[in-house]
Amino acid sequence: MGSSDRIEMRLNTRDQNTIVLAALRISVGTLFLIFGEYKVFDGGFTRGGGFQFWIDRFLAGGAYPFMVPVLEKFVLPHATSIAFFVAYGELAIGLALVLGVVVRPASICGAVYMLTLLFSSNYPEARAPVWQYFGASLDHSVLALCFGAFVFGEADRALSVRNYWRSIAKERKVSASRSSPGSGFSERKDVADARFQGGDHE
Repeated sequence: MGSSDRIEMRLNTRDQNTIVLAALRISVGTLFLIFGEYKVFDGGFTRGGGFQFWIDRFLAGGAYPFMVPVLEKFVLPHATSIAFFVAYGELAIGLALVLGVVVRPASICGAVYMLTLLFSSNYPEARAPVWQYFGASLDHSVLALCFGAFVFGEADRALSVRNYWRSIAKERKVSASRSSPGSGFSERKDVADARFQGGDHE
């Protein structure tokens, strides 16, 4: 295998990795769109007591001990405001990931949100073995790891509005450089136009 073949293989592998990461980004974004959509448009989560129900459930046996005072003294007294923040936040994260815009800021917010849910609802028990802490947190820790990949990777390089805008801007720049004065393309075009106007054409 020659050096050119190895380079082409590396490029193909990188392209495949980019597509896979973009597909994962869109999949996670779709989940958040679904979760956020029903919270925003249903009304039961924000105004119907749905958010308070889940916080009470967390306090009944799912929150880590250090999160209990936060939930009792801060979250519950401001439940309605935080419920709207959570609902529209999930919807915004979903839109950002699906469209491929502001992916890193949205992923940072998503990771913080997942860790908050993890510590609020995935506490196994005080004397549980270490592996149970990981097992109990899978529904949030897996998504947190996905968000970490989006933060440190290039999740918006493919299948994204941002990448589409970049390609359009690049095409316009190349087109402008070709038609600008002093470029070979422009000079050849001027010569051809002069010959045509002077009647030197067949």
